[in-house]
Formats: sequence, structure tokens, C-alpha cells
Amino acid sequence: MRRITGKTKDATLIEMTNTADAHVEDNNGLLSSSDRGTPLPGHQETDKLEQSKDSVYFQDGVRRIDFVLSYVDDKDGDKKAERRRAFEANLENSGLMLETEDKLESDDRKTYYLKIHAPWEVLATYADVLKIKVPFKPSDIPKGRDAPLQWLTKPFRLPPEIMKPDPDYFTAPFDKSKADFFLIKDKETFFPPSTRNRIVYYILTRCPYYKEDRKEKDKTGIKRLLSNGTYTSAYPLHDCRYWKKAKETQCESERYHLYKHWARFLCFYKEQPLNLIRKYYGEKIGIYFAWLGFYTEMLFFAAVMGVICFVYGLLSYDDNITSKEICNPNIGGKIVMCPLCDKKCTYWKLNSTCLSSWQAHLFDNEGTVFFAIFMGIWVTLFLEFWKRRQARLEYEWDLVDFEEEQQQLQIRPEFELKCTTKRRNRITQELEPYLPFTSKCARFCVSGAIVLFWTCLIVACVMGVIAYRLAVYAAFASLMKDSPTNKIQLVGSLINPQLATSVTASCINFVIILILNFLYEYVAIWITDMEIPKTHLEYENKLTTKMFMFQFVNYYSSCFYVAFFKGKFVGYPGNYTYMFGSQLRNEECAPGGCLIELTTQLVIVMAGKQLVGNIQEALLPLLRNWWISRKGRSHPEGRYSRWEQDHDLQNFSQFGLFYEYLEMVIQFGFITLFVASFPLAPLLALFNNILEVRVDAWKFTTQFRRPVAAKARNIGAWKDILNVVAILSVVTNAFIMAFTSDMIPRLVYLYAYHPGEKATMEGYINNSLSVYEINELHIQNRADIEEHPAWTNITTCRYRDYRYPPGHERQYTHTMQFWHILAAKMAFIIIMEHVVFVVKFFVAWLIPDVPSEVKARIKRERYLVQEYLHTYEVEKLKLQLSQSFCVTAETTSLLPSSPNKHEVLSECI
Repeated sequence: MRRITGKTKDATLIEMTNTADAHVEDNNGLLSSSDRGTPLPGHQETDKLEQSKDSVYFQDGVRRIDFVLSYVDDKDGDKKAERRRAFEANLENSGLMLETEDKLESDDRKTYYLKIHAPWEVLATYADVLKIKVPFKPSDIPKGRDAPLQWLTKPFRLPPEIMKPDPDYFTAPFDKSKADFFLIKDKETFFPPSTRNRIVYYILTRCPYYKEDRKEKDKTGIKRLLSNGTYTSAYPLHDCRYWKKAKETQCESERYHLYKHWARFLCFYKEQPLNLIRKYYGEKIGIYFAWLGFYTEMLFFAAVMGVICFVYGLLSYDDNITSKEICNPNIGGKIVMCPLCDKKCTYWKLNSTCLSSWQAHLFDNEGTVFFAIFMGIWVTLFLEFWKRRQARLEYEWDLVDFEEEQQQLQIRPEFELKCTTKRRNRITQELEPYLPFTSKCARFCVSGAIVLFWTCLIVACVMGVIAYRLAVYAAFASLMKDSPTNKIQLVGSLINPQLATSVTASCINFVIILILNFLYEYVAIWITDMEIPKTHLEYENKLTTKMFMFQFVNYYSSCFYVAFFKGKFVGYPGNYTYMFGSQLRNEECAPGGCLIELTTQLVIVMAGKQLVGNIQEALLPLLRNWWISRKGRSHPEGRYSRWEQDHDLQNFSQFGLFYEYLEMVIQFGFITLFVASFPLAPLLALFNNILEVRVDAWKFTTQFRRPVAAKARNIGAWKDILNVVAILSVVTNAFIMAFTSDMIPRLVYLYAYHPGEKATMEGYINNSLSVYEINELHIQNRADIEEHPAWTNITTCRYRDYRYPPGHERQYTHTMQFWHILAAKMAFIIIMEHVVFVVKFFVAWLIPDVPSEVKARIKRERYLVQEYLHTYEVEKLKLQLSQSFCVTAETTSLLPSSPNKHEVLSECI
């Protein structure tokens, strides 16, 4: 190692020790090469007889393996070997230590493994560059008192040593020149493994693989070496096997503890060890699991309220006068309804929808209004309480002010390679690459056009499903005619044409959603790469926005159609409207309303998405896990090395967390945007998320290689998306209750149009159906009644609307009741939105984003940092002046004419 002047005594001793160790290893070890003949500088071949290969340390058992690179020889071996030589030589020049495992010692006999260790000098240098916060003083702020009745939560808690493995410290950004300011007990363990692999990966992504005499700026970073096949993988190591502790006493065995207390499904009722997750995987993954756990906890309250609303629908089952009138053979059995499609559809009795009307009452009742308002307030409470939880985690995990100072200044290597134009940064006054404004505008326009095209493609697919609904309804209607010769009476008694059409269309729509999702992933990534975002944060935000736009339209468009368009633009007999001028007549809602169809659509898409997601995440990896686990258990530890075990695991891509967030946010949209149609949606989401937490934990612990630790102070762009969905949910639920539900027309009839003195719903069905003269129907609208002679004697039919009957001076125009209902619907929307928004803003104002305790701790920490740094600088200055004065005194004492020799020496003493 190179000698650096101005070091402390301890640092110099450690450097000399490292240099001596390296010298001994160079003399005793055997140099290996990537091409079995040409030596690579600084490589030591491990002695297989001295140490178990199931270890996270170099051959000497002292230097920890911070990162592993793997590669194989192939046809293009010479060119790749040359790249590896240059890259590894540059890594060693940056201070990293390397050690190579020969391919003959690997399990497949063809893979080389390059192990990387970062010594103290490298860690200290880059910890200073990355401004990594480290402890400098134990916290003196007393912890909060235990909550009353805390013993009730004891069954849900984990052991204290698992929940809080580290003491509470005040922290400050590391400064290499002030190393003795921080609490450094052991330099080998001062930086945890997650910080070490983060530093090494930072070096790998910026290390060039060109020779010093050939400056080729595009030849930089491990990402390009992985993409061109020079290396096959790059990953940090797990600290042990997940099913047993590590044999090394100095190894933490954190993976084992995570699997035992977190990743097993039997621990589903236990709290998550967030501090241990953060310590092992980094803050970015820790924040995800903290958010997912908090979201699941809040879902419990929404699920309880949804179950109460559903139970209310069950208990009020017998009081449903509307359904009783529909099912009554003397009322609904004598009401003949107009055909719901042209030609193939015939007339039908109202009581044929008896079952669907009872089903609709379970979700369309007075309790649904209360539940819709409750969910609007619940969303606000969820977001506001999450802000408080997030603020607490930001402080505890040293993430305060991190994002602005760190991620915004770290330029993506891809941006540096693709942007050859440079300009001077106004802040740093250094030349840096930038994307010209004209190129940025052109890329933005192309990106917008592609996004618009794919969005239109989704809409086209939805229109195709709508056309299917219109076309197939006639087929179902012809199969389910109310006829004594009906051969499917059993099915016909359980399902009607509307429900059959809705179920099949929903299933087809779900299959289309899955196909389009597969395409959108590649399109969104390609578009984002084309825009060349400058920082990693900007890249993630742009990709998040695009993917959510695609998924929003893809998953919710069919629900929006059923909720707000179906049955709204039908017309009336004799003046029907058709889809885009075709022969397909627009769909009508059933007499009970379209709410039950929206419920069907929501259940199929939401439950289907969760089922497919769980199969992909849990069942399919089980086979892979069985094979890897069998291989790991069957191999002796001395042969199946730690780096080979992790090499056989799946690589955790940079989009891994992105898809996890996207899945949960789409679910969040289902339970908020359309929850008024299905109060049990939060309960389904709760069951899914309880499983999701443990499945994700199991995947991270057993299926994936250890991800490179990354920092993130919050959930990023997903926070803004959740806020937008929360606001939109208030509007959609208000419109669902007003226009999709039959609640408002029933209330208007109950309080304004009931015939008797006592407010009752008797007669509502007859009041809500208008009359049309069959003789006035157009030929294409008339039903084919040749097979049903019973319909030949009818002269009028009924349809769902509020219009004057035939013979009236304003026949077939809207009655005043229609306008009263419309006014009541608009008033309901305005009142509900204002009530919910006022409560939302009041709750948001009432609940501070940052707890007062956290504010006090942040202020206390900043004060102590300034105070201790000031004291440190003063003491350091005094020491320097004292040493300088002593040197001056000693120099003066050598002069024979010095009159104050003894006085000066006494002052030095």
C-alpha cells in the first residue's frame, strides 16, 4: 500500500500491518490468471486444505470478502481476458485486494471467482466521499416510556436482540481527516458488510477497464463488463446459509436470524425486524418492508369496517322491499321488460333477475355510503401516519437530508457514457456531461408519442372487450330464454345473461391485461433508457411514472367503463344508441343497477391479479429453492463454497423493488377507487398482504443473491402517486354512489315520491320503470317471438328510465322525477366530496408530518455535531500549537545564547 503523510499513529500502524500481510501473501501464495497461463497482478490462489470454502473470508481468514465477480473462458477469451486484466489492475490501483478461485475448484469446473476485499484506507476514503454517517457519541436522549398494556402485544413481538441489534448513537458524516473523532473500536468491523459492499460497488461502477495510455471513456464500469460478457455476475455474499448459523465466530449470521424470525410463514403474526433488515439489505429495501408492513396494519381497520358493512347488508336482507317486489310473482312476475338487444333478445319477466337483485343488495345499501366516506378518511389517515412513521425511520436510519445531498449529485454511469457534450457545473465549477436542450426535447416528444400510442392501444383493447360484451350478450340471451323448453334451466336459474356476459368479459379482459403487462415492462424501460436520465433517482421516478400510467389504464379502464359508461348512454326503445354507428346496441344495466357488475369486474381482476402474482412469487420459486437447497445440503461445506452457493441464486435486478411497489400500488387503487362497489376488497387485500410480506421475505432470504445495499429516505415517486390516487378515490366513489348505485333514486322516491303518508319503498319498482308501446318499436328493435307465442298478446313493455308514458302530451321525454334525481345526485357528489376533503385537510393539518420527539432528536444531534466538532477542532489546534512550540523550544535550546532555555522547556513540560 502507498504511504500517505499526515496519518495518525494508529492508521500508520494498521497500514504497515496490511502492507506486511500483503507482502507475506505475495511471497507464499500462488498467482493465478484468467486464462490459465498469464498471471494477473495481485491475485492469490486459495489453499483448499486450510479452510472451509463455506466462508466469507479470504484464505487468510482475516480479510472479509466484500464482493465477488465470476467469469468463464469462451471463444472470445483473449479480448475478454485483456479487459479483465486492465480492469483488475485498475481495481488494485484504487486500493482493493483481489483473490482468484481457479475454475478446477468450482463445482461446474468452468467458472472462475474473483473475490474482492476493501481495506480500511479504501473504506475510509469512500465513506468520506459518500458522506456515510457513522456514530460519534452514544445517545443521551431518554427513550419513551413503554405504552400501557404493552403485555397484550407481547405475542406479536420478536426477541429484543433481533429487533434492536445496535445501541442508539448520535451520528455524523464520516470525515477521514477526523477519524479519531468517531467511535472506532475496531476498524475491521466499524463499517458493516452492507456499507462495505455499497462502497465496493461504487468503485466497480466507476472503475475503467482501459490501459493508462489509452483513454477510452466508454470503457468504464462493471455494468458494461457484465453486458458484454466479460464477467458473468457480480454480487456481495450472504453471511451464511439461511438454515444454519455460520461457523466463523466473527460472522454475524444475520441471514439465519432473518429466515428464522421473519421469512417463515408461521411468523405471519409477528412484527418485522426492520432494523435487522436495514442493516443486512440496506435502507432502500428496509423502507419498502416498513411501508408494506404499515400498509398491511392499516388495512386491518379498513377490512374490519368493510366486513361490518357487508354484515349490515346480510342483516338487512329481509328488509329489502325492492328485491321482494322484483321476486314477487304478482309484481315482478307480471312486469314484461323490453328486449335488451335487437332481434335475438326477446321480452323477459322482471322476476328473472331476482337472484341478482338480492346479490346487489349485499353491496348496494345504506351502509355503503358510510363506508365510502370512511375509506376517504382512511386514505388520509394512512398517508399522514405513514409520513410520521417515515420521519422516524429517516432519523433512526440516518437518512435525514440524504437524498438531496447524495443521490442528486451522483450521475449515472450510462449518462456519462452517452452524453459526450460537457459544460461547467455552476455549483461545483467542474466540467460534467450534459444533454443538450434540443436533444432532450426531441427525446421527450418521441417518448410522449410512444406512451400515447400504447395508451391508445390499451383503450382499443378495452373497446374490443366492450364490443365482445355487446355481441355475446345476444348469444347468452338466446341460450337463457324464459321458456319451458329451456335445456339449461339449472344454469338459467343461477345466472342471467348480464352476469354471464360480465363474467366472461372480465376473464377475457384479465387475460389481455396480463399480456399487455408483459409488453409494457419492456416498452417503459426502453423509453426511459432513451431519455437518458441524469441520476439514479431521476431514472427511477421517470420509470415509475410511465409504468404506473400504463398499469392504471390497463387495470382500471374496464372498471371505469362499467362504473361510469355502461347503461348511461342507452337511449330508450325506438331511439336506441349504438356503438360508433355499428349494429351493436349499447349495454343496459340490470334493473338492480350496474353496481353488481362492477363488483364482479373488480373481484375477478383484483383476485386474479393477486392469485397470479402469488403463483409467480411463491409456487414457481419453490421448485428452484428445492433444487438449490438439496444441492447445498448434499454438498460438503468444504466443497460447495459460499460464493458458488450465492452464484446459483437468482440475481436481484435494479427493478426488483419497483415491481413490488407497483403491485401494491395497483392493489391500493383497487381498494380505494372502486371500494364503494365491493366493501370486502380491503379484506382480500389484507389476506394477500399478510402472505405478501412473508413471501417477499422468503424470496430475499432464500432465492436472491444479496442485493447491493442502497440508501433511500422514502418510497420515492410512489408517495406522489398514492396522494393522487387518494384524491381521485374520493371523486370516483362519490360518482359510483351517485350514478352507478341505485341509492339516490331510492332515497328520492322514499322522501319525495312514495304514494302513502308513511315513507316506504313499496311501489318503487313500478315507479322506476317507464312504459313503451310495442307497436311503435322499429323493426330492428323488435324481438323474434315466433318461438314464444306467449309474448304475442302483450302490447307494452317496461324499461329502466324516468319518461312519460305513451299517450302523454310529452310522451317519452324525461319526467320531473328524473331531473330531481339528477339534482340529488349532483348535490350528493358535491356534499360528499366537500365533507371528505374538509375532513382530509383537517386531519392532515392536525397530524404533524414529523413527531415532536423526532424533531427534538434531530435538533439535539445537529447541536451536538457542531459542539463536538468545535471542541475537537479547538483541542486539535491546541495540540498542534503545543507541538510546534515544543519543537521551537528544542531548536532554541541548541543555541548557546538562549537566555530563556529553562523557561521554555518548563512551558513545554
